[in-house]
Amino acid sequence: MDSQVNTIKFLGTGGARYVVSRQLRYSGGLWCSFQGKNIMVDPGPGTLVRCFSSRPKLNPEALDAIILTHRHLDHSSDANIMIEAMTGGRINQKGTLLAPSDAISCKEPVVFSYLLKSLEKVEILQEGGAYTIGDIEVSTPVKHLHSVETYGLKFILRDKKLSIISDTAFFPELTEYYHSDFLIINVVLYEHPGYSNIEHLDFENCRTIIEQLKPQKAIITHFGLTMLRKNPGKLAEQLTRETGVKVISAYDGMTFNF
Repeated sequence: MDSQVNTIKFLGTGGARYVVSRQLRYSGGLWCSFQGKNIMVDPGPGTLVRCFSSRPKLNPEALDAIILTHRHLDHSSDANIMIEAMTGGRINQKGTLLAPSDAISCKEPVVFSYLLKSLEKVEILQEGGAYTIGDIEVSTPVKHLHSVETYGLKFILRDKKLSIISDTAFFPELTEYYHSDFLIINVVLYEHPGYSNIEHLDFENCRTIIEQLKPQKAIITHFGLTMLRKNPGKLAEQLTRETGVKVISAYDGMTFNF
């Protein structure tokens, strides 16, 4: 991809167990090409396949880093194969892995220990953390409310800021941390069922976040079954009208240039 253009390729826009297990939407995560660096965010089921099915193909050996926002399968199941592919079958020691501690060092780690040796750098994500990939700054400003250790991401590029709000229950302080030019929000639910406190954002939470942050553009993705039934494209149009912010509904294979 053109190193002068910041690009995000959506290798999957499905979220939550039912959509992912049935592959109603793909679940390959985000391939980000920023300032000449290639970064894979949340390689879920099928990421490697989606890379080679992409047009043009995406070569995993061109990756510079892999980031896991948390250890759940729809965000991390292809982490090991992507590390192996990034390092050319562990022949080349290269690349950075950023992940929460429970994805690496718990009783059931997501990333296999033998693969860590093939990486140049492994860093543990933490609240208020700041990291670098080349001349790109990445921060994890706040720990999310989720069933495992989870962080959103804020990329500080030369002239733009991009935030990714990963899985979380809504909390009032959430919007304080993600002021950006461009915003990607994981919206799993259309609305929360009354019988359960599911730790994901819903459509109304999304509206609140966009209204408060007022980015140049917002992208909704990581849809669960109730969001798909309501047609995310039409919901994005509704949010655009109601918030005054251009809201885009991501689809599998979509490329966003900024």
